Amino acid sequence: MTQVRLGQTEMITNKNGFGALPIQRISYEETEALIYEAYDNGVTFYDTARFYTDSEEKLGRAIAKRGIRDKVYIASKTMCNTTEEFWSQLSQSLTDLQTDYLDLYQFHNPSFCPKPGDGTGLYEAMIEAKEQGKVKHIGITNHRLAVAHEVIDSGLYETLQFPFCYLASEQDAVLVEKCAQADMGFIAMKAMSGGLITRADAAYAFCTQYDHVLPIWGVQKMSELQEFIACEKNPPAMDEEMQNFILREREELSGEFCRGCGYCMPCPVGIKINDCARMSLMIRRAPTSVYMDEEHQQDMELIEECLHCGQCREKCPYGLDTPALLAKNLADYREQVKKL
Repeated sequence: MTQVRLGQTEMITNKNGFGALPIQRISYEETEALIYEAYDNGVTFYDTARFYTDSEEKLGRAIAKRGIRDKVYIASKTMCNTTEEFWSQLSQSLTDLQTDYLDLYQFHNPSFCPKPGDGTGLYEAMIEAKEQGKVKHIGITNHRLAVAHEVIDSGLYETLQFPFCYLASEQDAVLVEKCAQADMGFIAMKAMSGGLITRADAAYAFCTQYDHVLPIWGVQKMSELQEFIACEKNPPAMDEEMQNFILREREELSGEFCRGCGYCMPCPVGIKINDCARMSLMIRRAPTSVYMDEEHQQDMELIEECLHCGQCREKCPYGLDTPALLAKNLADYREQVKKL
């Protein structure tokens, strides 16, 4: 069984991390089945967030019901802006997760690197929570290279969670190596690029090249989970065929595209930006019929109601011109609908 050491935390866990964002969309019973299947196959790291609606509650209930709290690592996140929000969100997370401590607590995609004395009090609150035993280790998640580098250079954090997959740039790879040199745990989110990557074996094979990287796979179906379990049991080789496949993927998906992170949301008129802004890619990487039903067509046509307020563009951690990207995807989508 392949294991990962998360830097200075000394947490050692299975190479497959469980991303609990998608369980918002399934029932408690379905969540329990997924968690138990994952645990029975060696998965010990579970990542959730206060921002993920009922994800913490579902995860906490499943773990408590099975009685495995001391056998797994629970990581959660806070999007707090004030110390009051920090303590309120931490308290709610502990309640929903049915635990008195978090193995890893992460600032959730802040636009800056929280530090002692920066005037926010956030890092000081995190240290106090650690001293109280409510938090074992301190981490941060981000989508911005500049902030990520500042985080590593600060020496204040034990883990960094950042998007990383075989579509990553050379700059992203430098960040991963920098974490290794700093003995800092690296957690790879978006390891399937928000659904753009369709082969679990290729995604897994890429990540196994980095001993210190822990990918977290966001799953909501048993079939998805079992793909990664199969990769663990029979690791795919990074052979010539796999390398050529990944090279073709990079060529096809190069340039500016929406990663589906959702930080641009919500849209004031209700546009599902993180789906609609990458529809041109999705309809070419899955059976077209999946995205051509009446519901998807209505979602896409809502782009016409765009206010061009610029909120999504300002919030995008990748600096995309989101309104222009939405318009481009709508035009392409309409052409595809005509072919039905």
